[in-house]
Amino acid sequence: MIDGSHDTSHTEDRAAPRPKEEKRAFAEEKASLWRITFGPAIWAIHFVASYGATAVFCAKFGHGTESILPFRLSVGAATLLVLAAIAWLGWRSWQQWGYLQTGDYENALANEEDRTEFLGHAAFLLSIVSFVGVIYTGLPVLFVESCR
Repeated sequence: MIDGSHDTSHTEDRAAPRPKEEKRAFAEEKASLWRITFGPAIWAIHFVASYGATAVFCAKFGHGTESILPFRLSVGAATLLVLAAIAWLGWRSWQQWGYLQTGDYENALANEEDRTEFLGHAAFLLSIVSFVGVIYTGLPVLFVESCR
């Protein structure tokens, strides 16, 4: 250079992310964002379906002396399936967070790795909350013996 300045365009090009890397990183973060929403969404669907089905069942069939045990067992089985799905989501989120590998629970840097780990951490915590919520939503199945 004539004025003594250094040409940094070559080093900036090496440091800039390549289009394929950006697409891969975006795809991972997009999957992480979906994982954050699935736990609470599954909990909400379970809540509405359980209480809605119970209301319909009791309105249509709960007036007699019939046992509601088959209905209770079906709601209980659905609750166990939902808990298994949320546990799987939590496990996947735990793996994405990678706390045992890195020992880092803060993820304070604004780089790709910390963003991905943060999304895993957030999804893991939401999975725990959703798991507990589904347990509390399903508890009436254990105690309610009739529609009256």
